[in-house]
Amino acid sequence: MKRLTIALTAAVVLAIGSIASAAPLKIGYSDWPGFTAWEIAKVKGLFKKHALDVELVWFPVYTDSLTALNTGRLDGNMQTWNDAMAPLAEGIKLKTVLILDNSFGNDAIIAKPGIESMKDLKGKKGATELGTCDHFLLLKGLASQGMKEKDIQYTNLTVPDAAAAFIAGKVDAASIWQPWISQIQREGKGKVLFSSADIPGLIPDVALFQEKVVAARPEDMQKLVAVWLDIIDFIKTNEDEAVAIMAKVVEQPADAYKAFMPGTRFFDLDMNLAAFEKKDDPATLFGSGKRISEFLKDAGQIKSIPNHEAAIDATFVKAAKK
Repeated sequence: MKRLTIALTAAVVLAIGSIASAAPLKIGYSDWPGFTAWEIAKVKGLFKKHALDVELVWFPVYTDSLTALNTGRLDGNMQTWNDAMAPLAEGIKLKTVLILDNSFGNDAIIAKPGIESMKDLKGKKGATELGTCDHFLLLKGLASQGMKEKDIQYTNLTVPDAAAAFIAGKVDAASIWQPWISQIQREGKGKVLFSSADIPGLIPDVALFQEKVVAARPEDMQKLVAVWLDIIDFIKTNEDEAVAIMAKVVEQPADAYKAFMPGTRFFDLDMNLAAFEKKDDPATLFGSGKRISEFLKDAGQIKSIPNHEAAIDATFVKAAKK
């Protein structure tokens, strides 16, 4: 009887394990080209092609997706590498398995007419979302002129609210992303003072997962990389259709969403392999992680320098090359 009980218990454990492994990967995403590009996989059947069961979870507010991953409510999240530094510094175990894109002008500090440089922001009202990559961009922009956040009247607003406040004339400058940048420029309401193009490589977007999920589901991580490479191929050969798919999820006209594309460097396999190399170069995850974390600590945004290297897993992009 005892042996039967043990056998039944073992069978139950195996069954539970089988169910757990069969559960869809729960992945968060929000409004950014490297994130909305995953809609292409859903619409064009690329997840099905690679037998990957994924539940994409939409977050209208980007920072909510960060919280969901850090508190274990998601298996993975599409987010900036910058925004991984704070949870890593707190000891949360995360792994980045893929680089999606790099912001090259899609994030910018925009100011009202009459403000010609970052120096002119001294004493002026500036807004962006605390703790995000655009907050990092604001700090970097100020630092480029020997300034700090205390030199401006900083207001913490979500990026959409910061853009709205700027358009309404409630703040003098805002650190925001597309498509608000293009909209403001088209309407003649402001000019770009500093952008992610001024700090190339320092705002990469990645597929970030809980470490335990990567360890338990390596085959799914490999399939995820394969899906992404198919997405990249589709964008290269069918850009208009790709943009239309991406724009639909955020309920924007395709023409407006296309403003994102020139400032987004989508990463194919070769670009991923280069960026996963262990080099002290801002174009790599190792180099950018070092610079980002040191800067955030100096700015008082994190208490300690995280072991960001432990969160870099090149296994799956290397295997994709083979």
